[in-house]
Amino acid sequence: MYRYLWKHTITPQTLKRHYSMKPIASFIFSLLLLISCKNQDKLTFESYVLQGDECPDCPKVSITFPKAMENTKLASTINTVMEEEIISILNFDENVEASTPRAAITSFKNGYLELKRLYTDEAIGWEAQIEGRVVYEDNALLTLELNSYVFTGGAHGYSALQFFNFDKKKGKELENRQLFSNQGEFEQFAELKFREQEKIPLDKPINHTGFMFERDTFHLPENMGFTENGMQLRYNPYEVASYADGSISLTLPYDEIKGYLAKIPKP
Repeated sequence: MYRYLWKHTITPQTLKRHYSMKPIASFIFSLLLLISCKNQDKLTFESYVLQGDECPDCPKVSITFPKAMENTKLASTINTVMEEEIISILNFDENVEASTPRAAITSFKNGYLELKRLYTDEAIGWEAQIEGRVVYEDNALLTLELNSYVFTGGAHGYSALQFFNFDKKKGKELENRQLFSNQGEFEQFAELKFREQEKIPLDKPINHTGFMFERDTFHLPENMGFTENGMQLRYNPYEVASYADGSISLTLPYDEIKGYLAKIPKP
């Protein structure tokens, strides 16, 4: 018994090591707690993958999108919005009203087979690629991005990018007008930045360098979303320019636009 106590005698050196370790242990514990709390604000997503049928006469279809796994109103809203958009992109069979992405793939296939039946020598294989991902999330806001490419004949296919913004607290999708406290002032600021990026003089019409804004008047794009680097404004092909010009994006840092936003993101 006395031998055991002797082996565990507390010396000045032992005390020094003990107390020098306490701040480090406390810091590590606080850091882990902070990370844990921060992660609790994040939703859980799983990658949902769908492929079209593999056969000589089948169009090539590949779909990947994030599916929210929580049993909440927000998760249900997110999944419904994403699935409905995918269905909208692929629904080419007027006789079938697709209610799921899988059914939409069948609709896309039927649309191609009907075209091939009518125009045997002219039908070229169809293709659809859709990929979704989470591009921004904090404790109040969530933005998903959906990239799609669809080819149904002609000179080329069509590519598009769409943003979907959600209010996590209310569990609903946000319309573009709900992103701003003052959309009119934001639009004026965005035009200045757009002109600066695209080198359009302030004293010239917005279409001076070849853009195709309706009535030669600047307007915000249909797709705007939060990213880690700022709010991204995305004009898809044909929206304000030709297909050859591709998509046009403008990213505005949050510190420049926070006065216009209804909710300020916290990257």
